[in-house]
Amino acid sequence: MNDKETWKAVDAYFDEKLHISDETTEAIKEKNDTEELPAIEVASTHGKMLYLMAKMRNANTILEIGTHGGYSTVWLARALPEGGQMATLEADEKHARVAEENINAAGYGDVVHVVQGTALDTLPSLMEKGYRHFDFIFIDANKENYPEYLKWALEFSKSGAVIVADNVVRNGRIIDGDTEEKQIPYLREFIDILSEDDRIEATAVQTVGVKGYDGFLLGIVK
Repeated sequence: MNDKETWKAVDAYFDEKLHISDETTEAIKEKNDTEELPAIEVASTHGKMLYLMAKMRNANTILEIGTHGGYSTVWLARALPEGGQMATLEADEKHARVAEENINAAGYGDVVHVVQGTALDTLPSLMEKGYRHFDFIFIDANKENYPEYLKWALEFSKSGAVIVADNVVRNGRIIDGDTEEKQIPYLREFIDILSEDDRIEATAVQTVGVKGYDGFLLGIVK
């Protein structure tokens, strides 16, 4: 097998051995495919990772920036304790509609609030809706706005809040200042903010798997 085939096979191995995927998560992926949403949701192993991280944080409030079809949303919602709440922001109207249907079908319609609209427009409105702070924040939306999303995430965070951002490695292009990929300068700015802001401690984890070669940024607010 070549590297990519190996990565996929290893993902499948852990998915089966660790009992990661189930009827609910598979149904979400099937619906997203039927609705012709792009296949950009996180891998199943990463969905479970998000769930475990939110659970380890004992997160009572969760913010997701970038809902897509609700796959990662449901994984995160599963980590909420009784009385917990989650807000998830999605710019695309169709994606938001599909996500709401998936979230309701999974049984989390009462605890997850899907906010449709451009995140930089809807983030300020969250405070008006009663969301003051979040224990866990997952950023997985358009990369051009990652620096601004991070600034908002820090505004919504108290000490101990966990911030996770997806797609920060981009096949290794994050270190290429001359790349033609338009997202890279914004991701590098995002990393520079983290480098210079003493309110947060962070690291990065490179990943390979069914989604290729990429990585997560993991941070905790001091």
